Order: sequence, then C-alpha cells, then structure tokens
Amino acid sequence: MRQKHWMGADMRLLSFILFIVEFVRGAVLASLLPIYGAKTLGLSPDVIGVAISAHYITDTLLKIAIGYLLDRFSPRLIVQSSLIIALAGVYALQFADLPWMFIGAAAIYGIGMSPIWIVCLTKVSEEHRATQMGYLYTIWLFGLGSGPILCNILLDYSSDLTYLLLILLSVLAVVLSFFMRKGQMASIQRIPFREQLSALKDRIGAMRKLLPGMILQTTGASMLIPILPTFASEELGMSGAQYSILLTAGGVFAVGGMIPMGKLSDRFGGSRLFLVLGFVSFAAGLYLLAWGLSFWYCLVIAAALGLSYAAILPTWNAMLATYVPPKQEGIGWGLLSTFEGIGVMIGPVIGGVIALWGGETSVFWTSAILFGLIGLYYSTLKQSGVH
Repeated sequence: MRQKHWMGADMRLLSFILFIVEFVRGAVLASLLPIYGAKTLGLSPDVIGVAISAHYITDTLLKIAIGYLLDRFSPRLIVQSSLIIALAGVYALQFADLPWMFIGAAAIYGIGMSPIWIVCLTKVSEEHRATQMGYLYTIWLFGLGSGPILCNILLDYSSDLTYLLLILLSVLAVVLSFFMRKGQMASIQRIPFREQLSALKDRIGAMRKLLPGMILQTTGASMLIPILPTFASEELGMSGAQYSILLTAGGVFAVGGMIPMGKLSDRFGGSRLFLVLGFVSFAAGLYLLAWGLSFWYCLVIAAALGLSYAAILPTWNAMLATYVPPKQEGIGWGLLSTFEGIGVMIGPVIGGVIALWGGETSVFWTSAILFGLIGLYYSTLKQSGVH
C-alpha cells in the first residue's frame, strides 16, 4: 500500500494562500503603512504606530472567536469571508487621507488576516507534525520577509505600482480560497466552548511562567515595525534597495538556520539554553544596529539576528504545541495566539511614542533591553516546563 504523502493537496493550497497573504501583510505593515503614512500623508510616528497596533488588535482579538467558529463551521467559508474583508482593508488604504481613516483601514485589514494561520495549524497532522510545522513556518517567514523586500525596491520607483501589486495579490488569494475543499474539519471534536476552555485551563496554568516572555518578546519586536524603514533611510542613510538587502540577509539566515538550529537544540542544549542564547544574541544585535554603523557591518548584524531568530522559533513553537489539547486545535491555537498577540497590540504604539519623544534610535535600545531581560528571565526558570 502506498504511503500517504506528508503534505496533501489541501495543505499545498493553503500554504500557497498563506504565502500570498503574508507577503501582502509584510509589505503593508513594514513598508506601505510606515512609508506611505510618513512621506505621503505626513503622519507622525505615534499615529503610524497606532494604525499598526489597530491591525494587530483586531487580528488578535478575533483569534479565539475564529478558533471557536472553525471548530463548528467550514474552514473554506471562514477563509473566504476573511480574505474578502482583508481585500477591503487594503483597498481602503488609498482613500485613508485622514488619521482615523488610516487607522480604520489597518484595523479592517487585521480582521481579514486573523483566520488563515489558525486554519493552517489545524490542518497539521499528528503523524507529520514536525515536518508540516517546519514547512508552514518557512512559508510564513518567506512570505512575511519577501513582501517588504520587494515592495521597498518598488516604492523607490512607483508607489502606485506597489499598491496595485498588493491589490492584485489580495484578489488572487480570494480566488484561490474558492478551490478549498468544502465541509468541516473532521478531526475536530465538537465540544462545548466552556469545556474547551476548561481543558485548556490546566495547560495555561502550567505555562504561566512563560506568559511574561510571550508578551514581552512580541512587544519588543513589534515596537520596531513603525520606525524600521525611516530608521534605515534617515539614521543609516540607506536606499530602499539596501534596506531590502538587509531584510533579505536576515530572512535567509533565519529560514536557512531553522532546521539546523532545531536539530542542535534537540541534540545538545535543550529548549531553555537555546531560548536564552537566542534572545540574548538578538538583544546584542539590536543594540549594535542602534549605533548607526556602515552598511556592511549592518549586513553582518542582520545575518546574526536571523540566526538568533532561527534559534528561538522552532524551540518556542514546538513547546507551545504541547499545550494545545488534541482534537481542539482551533480554540487551542486561537487562545495561545491571543496571549502572544497582546505584545503585538501594544508594541507599535509604544515604539511610535518612544520615537516621537526620544528618537528612533531609542526604540532600538529599548527593544534590545527587553530582549536581554527576556533571555535573563528564561535563564532563571528551572522547573517551569522549560528544560
């Protein structure tokens, strides 16, 4: 009997949609909103930060609800509806010439982004969990990173062409969602919402010592989103192409180092050691970037940051996966994503305010301090589920 392939047709289609969605999201959040908001609309860093936070607030707050709905309704229906809403959010950006409209369009876009990642996670099989999770995170990273890389280059030539590309890709994602299979997820048990929360309660309690790190690490990273493009151009004197090269270097080393770092973590240090080393190295890299070094030094630092991220991500998410109850993946990943999303909701606002009052360099220093503290915090955990 022929062995079933580790990735079925439904997973292949979903992963392609995920790539398109994350490509557009990366371009919108890391390039379009900061550059268009600052240079075209003349918005201050705090307003841009609020807009990015609004995106993540609606994305995060809907994750538990989406998980609940996915346990009961067709993933195809949920994904189709959400991608249409995401398309509306991107389309509305061209009319967002006032701060509240700019923030509102970003919030609508966040609503549309919420379901696709959870749908992908619920399709992961127990038999091929490690392989499929690694594949999905590679697709996610590649899409999220390549979006701003390409769009930063295009923005040097034409903002209209860049915007048109993002609209067309959003339309393509909607069209592809109609090729998803109909029906509910057969592997998901229809358990009342209260019972599912009860099943998660003990696991959340067991990981309570991890929660500060979950929130702080997403806060520290998302603080940088509103100011990265302008920091690269104004503080480092880089063109859009040079900034894209930096992002490429970080992304290539992050993706390329994911599997080797995961294997090294399993073989030698265990999760706690790799989390500590990853976070401390990441803090050091951010601290060095804040000094405004030349392009080639920044390129080396970006590669080191990518490797640090590669050391953190596989261990972190494999550890989180152990807290998701079997057959309740929708609500489980929704709840965990909500905890992680708290930091993303507040980070851009904090970063924007710090940049407004203390300059963009101070945002890097603050973020570096946070990641250093996270590394030190995890180094003190002995019997918390982090070995």
